[in-house]
Amino acid sequence: MRRAIFPGSFDPFTLGHYDVISRGIPLFDEVIVAIGINGSKKYMFSLEERKRFIEEAFADEPKIKVVTYSGLTVDFCKEIDANFILRGLRNPADFEFEKAIAHTNRELAGIETVFLLTAAKTSFISSSIVRDVIRNNGDYTILVPNTVRVK
Repeated sequence: MRRAIFPGSFDPFTLGHYDVISRGIPLFDEVIVAIGINGSKKYMFSLEERKRFIEEAFADEPKIKVVTYSGLTVDFCKEIDANFILRGLRNPADFEFEKAIAHTNRELAGIETVFLLTAAKTSFISSSIVRDVIRNNGDYTILVPNTVRVK
């Protein structure tokens, strides 16, 4: 089975995330969206909200599972028998950062990273930009799937 994980904090889940996951579906038998838990990080959305945003966005897609994990991503890959990490690249800076992580993951655990370029229409979107828009009462709805809603 070709199982990939798509790790991240997803605070919040964006149209860019949605695009990369959607385009990864035909490449793998299963894509596990893995929400990393980092106790030292302050999140805008609770873990339960982030998980629900993603589950609802892919409610009709049986190849997608949403889980949470802590620790090293490669250790989680071994735990669930995933051989691939799926990552999206928006720009050259993303590539340089992700390349170093991909090399490390391959050295540590033999896990391959598959990169997909983000779609041009979503390449400018980041979770940090969405959080700034939300904090400043802007229209964040054009940047996220309709499952993401601020209370």
